Amino acid sequence: MKYMLMIFENEAVYDDGTGAAMNAIIEKHMAFSAGLGDTLLNGAGLQPVATATTVRTQNGQQMLHDGPFAETKEQFGGFYLVEAADLDAAIAIARRIPLAANGSVEVRPVMAPPGM
Repeated sequence: MKYMLMIFENEAVYDDGTGAAMNAIIEKHMAFSAGLGDTLLNGAGLQPVATATTVRTQNGQQMLHDGPFAETKEQFGGFYLVEAADLDAAIAIARRIPLAANGSVEVRPVMAPPGM
């Protein structure tokens, strides 16, 4: 079964003015993803939340908003799409994802298209 592992962290922890903190976490993610082998189907980091635009539909009308939809202390910063035998196996992978001191990984099964 496919699982989306969504990474949420406060992106400010990587803004040290030098890029060193961001480079260090990227190196950790590269090593982590290389170790997943065929389990890893896809994954990517996201640009900072300041680059986000949200398209919101309300009462049939669409509106554009700068930034993410929700104001939170943690931002959606990246994801891994993995193939795992079950939820426990997906959680075991999620526990190994490199994070800053405070962060979370949401583990969610991917919905299969009808008839598959």
